[in-house]
Amino acid sequence: MKVQSQIIRASAVTVMALAICAGVNAGDVNVFASLAIKPVIEAVGPSFEKASGHKLVTRFELTPAVKRQIEAGEAFDVAIANPPHIEDLIKQGKIVAGSRADIARFGVGVGVRAGAPRPDVSSVDALKRTLLATKTLAYVGEGTSGVYVRGLLDRLEIAAAMKDRLRPGVVAASLASIAGGEAEIVVMPIPLILSHSGVELAGALPEPLQEHIVMTAGLGAAAKDPAASRAFIAYLRAAEVTPVIKAKGYERPTP
Repeated sequence: MKVQSQIIRASAVTVMALAICAGVNAGDVNVFASLAIKPVIEAVGPSFEKASGHKLVTRFELTPAVKRQIEAGEAFDVAIANPPHIEDLIKQGKIVAGSRADIARFGVGVGVRAGAPRPDVSSVDALKRTLLATKTLAYVGEGTSGVYVRGLLDRLEIAAAMKDRLRPGVVAASLASIAGGEAEIVVMPIPLILSHSGVELAGALPEPLQEHIVMTAGLGAAAKDPAASRAFIAYLRAAEVTPVIKAKGYERPTP
């Protein structure tokens, strides 16, 4: 609560920008975002609404689904996804050129049921032993981290050995399978592991295998209120939000 309350004391620049937007026709900002950034949006959204007078209408999907549905005509004011997806949507004219803004990045980690012994994932060899010893491995079947997990098993040369132990699924189901004991470990974005009760982070993947995934925002070309939408993107990048981002398991992207 202490960390979250810090974002309410926004800098003069941030407050001024929000006040300008709130001054006329305060309304909804339709945010269509990757599930991977959900903990941040849920944490800072109320403070943005209070400061600006605008209401956030949020929808979360796996990153590939965000891009796919926008391409199919899904309405949105602000989109948040991986950089290649945002760049492609800019090329298609669905996101305003020059509006791209990197918000946060996160690593991939290993999660286990709360209270269970934490496996050793501190080195490449330790991670390989842990994976080979597990009977069931949950992960997000579709999405950026799912592609990464399958590639990870190939890099460790254990894809064939792990084939029958894999339990692909959506984020909620994968985490629930760990909390309920149906699966032993999950490999998933660290913030999502931290966000689920009944699941604990055993550790981040070792640096030689780690992949940091960036979350990038963009302004919709058909945004109803571009000024309000730009203000929300600016708010996500404000210094006052950084402590919340770090508390949720993310970090700011490196330049």
